[in-house]
Amino acid sequence: MKKYALKSFMLVSLTSLLVLAGCGTKEVSTGGASSGGTTTSIGAQVKHEIIGIDPGAGLMKQSAQALKDYELTDWKLVEGSGAAMAAALDKAYKNKKPIIVTGWTPHWMFAKYDLKYLKDPKGTFGQDEQIHTIVRNGLKQDAPSAHEMLDRFEWSPDDMAVVMSAVTDGKKPEEAAAQWVKDNADKVDSWVKDLAQDPGKKLKLAYVAWDSEIASTNVVKAVLEEKLGYKVDMLQVEAGPMWAGIADGSADAMVAAWLPTTHQDYFDKYAGKFEDLGPNLNGTRLGLVVPAYMEIDSIEDLKTK
Repeated sequence: MKKYALKSFMLVSLTSLLVLAGCGTKEVSTGGASSGGTTTSIGAQVKHEIIGIDPGAGLMKQSAQALKDYELTDWKLVEGSGAAMAAALDKAYKNKKPIIVTGWTPHWMFAKYDLKYLKDPKGTFGQDEQIHTIVRNGLKQDAPSAHEMLDRFEWSPDDMAVVMSAVTDGKKPEEAAAQWVKDNADKVDSWVKDLAQDPGKKLKLAYVAWDSEIASTNVVKAVLEEKLGYKVDMLQVEAGPMWAGIADGSADAMVAAWLPTTHQDYFDKYAGKFEDLGPNLNGTRLGLVVPAYMEIDSIEDLKTK
């Protein structure tokens, strides 16, 4: 009898230890039908991977810093591209699977999917950013109408989303931009009012292949060509060459400078070699993004305890 009682006591004690041991890790349910509502750690669900974009992007630098700030030593930031990140998100979302991606606003994915930013209590990703228009030194003298139009250019995240969504739905960027210009005649007219035509003069606009910058650069190109007569070439490059091109004069302008955080290193590196015309869009944001169906709210929740 005593032997049986001792065995029972040991069994209960062992069970208690196992329960306590399981309390050391944040556990989150995916909520997906395919998972059957099972509960496992968020790290295990996504293989401790955060799906990123281009390795040279400022967002990737900040995301890498977030791993350090939040002591996520067992996590990996996966390099790739904006397109690869979007494809991975689309696949996961359709199957209601967990995924964590590096995200930014404005971006069409927020219109297409129900997403949320993970809270960033340490402030690693900083405050909301602006997108600035940057032109080469001397553009005001060489192409005054273009310079003034670029200086006046300003639109909203909702404006940009219209163009991005149209492209996502299958329209060519130039077609989506032309349609937006047609549908927003009053706003466009305010950018070119009383400016002289400059037919045939060539301009080069540099941009990175982000959906937001594809949208804005195509709209600016359409306005410069349709309203002022310029001949505009678009130069798709990475962020570093984009800034270098403006600094050395091989490109005339860009409407794709994310400040004061994402492109701050380039802004400082080439200081004095360009002209900053100020923000053309306010209300941007950067951070780690997850589908709303995931039961996780903060970057702090990613840490294995």
